[in-house]
Amino acid sequence: MTVDAEKFLRAEGGRLVNGAGREVLLRGVGFGSWFLPEGYMWKFPDGGDRPRRIEAMIRELVGEEKAVLFWETYYDRYVTEADIEQIAAEGFNSVRVPLNARFLLDDEGTCREDRLRRIDELLGWCRKHEIYAILDLHGAPGGQTGTNIDDSERDLPELFTDERNRELTIGIWRALAERYKEEWIVAGYDLLNEPLPEWFSSYNDQIMPLYEDIVRSIREVDGRHMIILEGAHWATDWSVFSGEPIDSNVMLQFHKYWNVPDTASIRQYIEAGARWNAPIFMGEGGENNTDWYAGAFRLFEDHHISWNFWTWKKMETTNSPYSVRMPEDWPLLVTYLEGGPKPDAETAWAALSTYLDNLPLDRCDYRPEVVRSLFRQPNARIPAIFYRNAEEGVGFGFGEGSDRRDSEFGEERRRGGGGLGFRDADGTDIRFVDSEREKPNFQHMRGEAWASDEWLCVRLAPGDWLAYDVEVPEVAREGAGLTLRMRGIGGGAGAGDSGTGAVEVLRESGEAGVLEPIGAVRIPDEAESWIDAKLAGRLSGRPSAQRIVIRAAGRSVDVQWIKLDL
Repeated sequence: MTVDAEKFLRAEGGRLVNGAGREVLLRGVGFGSWFLPEGYMWKFPDGGDRPRRIEAMIRELVGEEKAVLFWETYYDRYVTEADIEQIAAEGFNSVRVPLNARFLLDDEGTCREDRLRRIDELLGWCRKHEIYAILDLHGAPGGQTGTNIDDSERDLPELFTDERNRELTIGIWRALAERYKEEWIVAGYDLLNEPLPEWFSSYNDQIMPLYEDIVRSIREVDGRHMIILEGAHWATDWSVFSGEPIDSNVMLQFHKYWNVPDTASIRQYIEAGARWNAPIFMGEGGENNTDWYAGAFRLFEDHHISWNFWTWKKMETTNSPYSVRMPEDWPLLVTYLEGGPKPDAETAWAALSTYLDNLPLDRCDYRPEVVRSLFRQPNARIPAIFYRNAEEGVGFGFGEGSDRRDSEFGEERRRGGGGLGFRDADGTDIRFVDSEREKPNFQHMRGEAWASDEWLCVRLAPGDWLAYDVEVPEVAREGAGLTLRMRGIGGGAGAGDSGTGAVEVLRESGEAGVLEPIGAVRIPDEAESWIDAKLAGRLSGRPSAQRIVIRAAGRSVDVQWIKLDL
């Protein structure tokens, strides 16, 4: 087997493996808005929410000739080798590349050679830096979704109502497969992004027949690359996969935004993957705050699910790794799209040119806290509720004689009653810090912080413990410290207890399951208010994730978050 052959990815026995049979977990980012511009990433209103509307605005403002110049420069600058190099340096190993049919096809329905060369160039950078690329048909001919995200012309899923669009879609995939069949750096073919929201579900019975026809055409020219299939309704409805697998080399994809990040919320995907004996992939998730990232993306890893973060860069943001600076006169374009006055051509071109100048990575604002949270690396804050997603004795545990293990409270939660709708089956004591809310809120689309009444904590009785996986890279020569936000609750565990308590911190040694103490954080006798306590010991750098355990001793304690400190 050649070296390149060993690098091809494939689905095997429910796992994603390379040609040598070694399991691979994809950790990637999406290139949203590059080959399919999305208006919200430009801070545009509905009048500029999709490529065709943005293109029309630019033509109206500066004319056809400058519009052509704008778009060629845009494609040149939005992603360059510098982006791929930085993605690799951050520790990601893959990118998802959204493609728009209108970007790819000429008027005759043939893939444009100049556009394919742009993909070739990207794959060359990816090959150099060993970053796998997933080709994603984000906007199929006619639109597979019928909304702005697929560049729909009439807000209808005309891929499923016009046979010509169906033929063009099959043709696109055949052309891509023919061109890239020998490219190991292409991880797989993501056939359709988020087909058919529920209000167009009457067409759902067409999804699998179309998938089958696309796969049949791909396999006529490419028998090697993995096929990636998404469910309906923003890739969350997997009822379309109720039948038999349509290919032996398939990965199933779901997306996850703005909701509860626990095992119960993804169980349907885990079970469907098991039925198909196929690996599963969280192909889009993000657009939230860093606290949610620290929980959701570790959830995927706890279940050996590959993932892709959405998105790498966008305008004026705090919740993507890179933020494009807004030009001073940009609001004039926004106002025009809202029906306001038309800027003169000179002003409009100045704003658009500044935007192009701001696209390269070295002109963007870096948000390292986003990546640190995704990987749980130093400077990441991990809400205590996001302990390891595993069964009792692995992800969490109760002390001897704890009133949690066999209590009515624990049993009621494990049966799904009386809880918050988040990790209820664990039976742990998750509660609001200070709130009259009944259910948690995980919808923070612009990255806004949790409000004071949205924070949750975990109450630990003496002996109760929680486990967390964290990453401290070896390049962190002095390792990482640990800070806990916590408060003592009442007195000690037994009669006559002084009320002195502590949270002990342990680390799993090189031998699985063997814990070694790092130190303890003491709670002052009188402390029943929140304190931020630093651990005296430090976590040393390691080449892979390490598990730490926090355990209450001598007194009940509420833990709100832990933070890795440099």
